[in-house]
Amino acid sequence: MAMARKAGFGLGGLALAGALVWALWPDPVTVDIGQVSRGVLQETVLAEGVTRVREPYAITAPITGMVTRSPVAVGDAVVRGETVVAIMRPADPALMDTRTRAQAEATVAEAEAALRLAETRQERAMSDLDHARTQRDRGRALAERGTIPQRMLDDLEAAHVAAQQGLQAARQELDLNRATLARAQAQLLGPDTTVDTNGDPGECCLRIMAPHSGTVLEVADTSARLVQAGAPLLSIGDVSDLEIEVDLLSADAVRVPAGARATVERWGGPNDLEARVRRVEPAGFTRVSALGIEEQRVRLRLDLLTPPDARNGLGDRFRVFVRLVLWEGDDVLRLPQSALFRHEGGWAVFRLVDGRAQLTPVRIGRQTEGLAEVTAGVSDGDALVLFPPSALADGTRIVARGG
Repeated sequence: MAMARKAGFGLGGLALAGALVWALWPDPVTVDIGQVSRGVLQETVLAEGVTRVREPYAITAPITGMVTRSPVAVGDAVVRGETVVAIMRPADPALMDTRTRAQAEATVAEAEAALRLAETRQERAMSDLDHARTQRDRGRALAERGTIPQRMLDDLEAAHVAAQQGLQAARQELDLNRATLARAQAQLLGPDTTVDTNGDPGECCLRIMAPHSGTVLEVADTSARLVQAGAPLLSIGDVSDLEIEVDLLSADAVRVPAGARATVERWGGPNDLEARVRRVEPAGFTRVSALGIEEQRVRLRLDLLTPPDARNGLGDRFRVFVRLVLWEGDDVLRLPQSALFRHEGGWAVFRLVDGRAQLTPVRIGRQTEGLAEVTAGVSDGDALVLFPPSALADGTRIVARGG
């Protein structure tokens, strides 16, 4: 009986000890699990870009003058050599102050007087010519009868020729004074004497035709105004022929290879667009960021590879986001970046082995958004702890969340 009682007490103690151990034994840590896999890995950089018409045509004023109200508007289609994109006419004369007008009126009066004097001289030259002609005819008749010597007839002939030349000079002087009067009268013209701006331009104006077929991208000012020679009027271009301009930090630009592939995201359409880097400009420039930091940037130009019918609505100077592919591998051993943490100056992960976390150092290659290339330490298919908590240690029991 005593032995049975002692055995019962022993079994009860063992049960109590087991219950205490079970109660105090730590529960498995619930973690998220990821996996090592093989597949495509891309090293990319995301940048903001702006679309540009590849070959825009800026139309400027060829002369100084008045440009009429624009016959075209932004978005209008134009045809090379057929569509009138601007009409220019001579500038209005300037207004004159009192002294300038008085001087101009005095110049007109002087020209009128000179004209009357030239008319009088012409009448006198005509009279002189008539007299010289009469004297010549009489001298010829007398010379035929031998009444006067030949020398006297020669003098009469010379006098007639001189009279003809005098009349010709008087007529030319009259024409000169008429032109002088017209020039003086033109000085009195004011803005109220110009052509009707609401009428047909006719032959008085210069019609500027479209130098290239495309779409009007910008009109400097739709209203009629005075412009100087070389002033911009409008620009046109082919919106189906677009390129993308991207500004990258110089540290990122040096890693972009020639002909790098790119994807255009968040441009407004349902699908991403394909593009390719055409040129990385050799000179950088300084730009101040929104935080007031000076950044050295480099401009890249990309060709859009997606056909125009797959990017309807995309036009000039539209904002887009471009993902540039710096490096790409087709069959790369990769793991989630969230599984990595620093350990003894390197990288490490926790692998799930027989229900426990096993600390495993790894060697990492290229890293992208969310993924990293692993060159040593793990194998394809290994399960890894994602976002390992700081309290997780080697050998800790773990269980997959939701598993």
